[in-house]
Amino acid sequence: MFSSELPHHDLVLCNARLVTMCEGESGYQVSAPTSIGIVQGKIAFIGDIQPQPERYDCQGQLVTPGLIDCHTHLIHAGSRAHEFEMRLCGASYQTIAEQGGGILATVKATREASEQTLTELALPRLDGLLRTGVTSVEVKSGYGLTLADELKMLRAAKALEQHRKVRVTPTLLAAHAVPPEYQGRADDYVDYICQAIIPAVAEEQLATSVDVFCESIGFSLAQTERVFQCATAHGLAIKGHTEQLSNLGGSALTANYSGLSADHIEYLDETGVNALAQSGTVATLLPGAFYFLKETQHPPIESLRQADIPMALATDFNPGTSPFADLTLMMNMACTFFGLTPQEALRGVTCHAAKALGYGQTRGQIAPGFDADLAIWDIDHPADLSYQQGMPRLTARVVLGELNHA
Repeated sequence: MFSSELPHHDLVLCNARLVTMCEGESGYQVSAPTSIGIVQGKIAFIGDIQPQPERYDCQGQLVTPGLIDCHTHLIHAGSRAHEFEMRLCGASYQTIAEQGGGILATVKATREASEQTLTELALPRLDGLLRTGVTSVEVKSGYGLTLADELKMLRAAKALEQHRKVRVTPTLLAAHAVPPEYQGRADDYVDYICQAIIPAVAEEQLATSVDVFCESIGFSLAQTERVFQCATAHGLAIKGHTEQLSNLGGSALTANYSGLSADHIEYLDETGVNALAQSGTVATLLPGAFYFLKETQHPPIESLRQADIPMALATDFNPGTSPFADLTLMMNMACTFFGLTPQEALRGVTCHAAKALGYGQTRGQIAPGFDADLAIWDIDHPADLSYQQGMPRLTARVVLGELNHA
């Protein structure tokens, strides 16, 4: 551990009231005003530090870990606003699909867009997240569904770091839907994913995880397991879109492969809960999609609590079912729709979200040795982040020790 006797910290935040979100702490107590010393992008010291030139006076404002959006689909082209209007006017999903809508409309637009265009289109969406204190974001592929287009999406996602101060974790989601050229041949498409897409992504190190939409309208349990086996063989971590619309057992399968997270999980049963508990897999809640689709099946929050399973929260930002670039809005939705406490919601976008991306030992907490990813808020109590929406509250973000004013 670094000490306060070091001759120089790269940055000192003083007069900061900390909400550390450290694992093992009960509640989320707010500290008395103190200082954080940062060296080489890491939190080096917490406590009284002698004044130094590179100092920022937080003036008694709250400092939390930087928020982490651990499930998004920021990279895509095209809009689906007209579909939203069509549904409200009574059109069925089948009718919309027959008219060229649905996920394949996004696939078509994304395939036609260049890598640079995809990055440029994603920047305003990312800016919305940054305004709500996000310092790390996971971005999935899954609207290309060919080798070239999936690689293009992953490169576009990583390029966001060249335009904004943010940390991006790309995830391969080639098993998002069966593309038009493989209609009726889902097994053949899974072969293509395993034989062409995953090896290329692993070789170029374009993603750290592989995700699968395991659902009746996506991929079967057997198909999902084939993708998981291939991903594991190539040294990639596992994530799952599971139990959103039905209970296929995808969450338990994800847990069996030591998955980082199982996401959506509205239809998760006790077998799935037990599997997550045994594996340490995070349960990621996505209330934006629940709200937008007017779902009625709630995830089993009380069972997750009793099993001490970490619950993460994310926006699931995507053009079809959750067009919301506001992570604190998701905190509010998780409290109002799912019954989470504001403390659970804040853990869901800090320490538990970090764990859902495999960064539980380096991000999502304010403690010596952790990455200096922080958010500075002009609020009285951390519950305000879940309670009040639509007002500017973020003063600044710190990403790897670099201060960025809101």
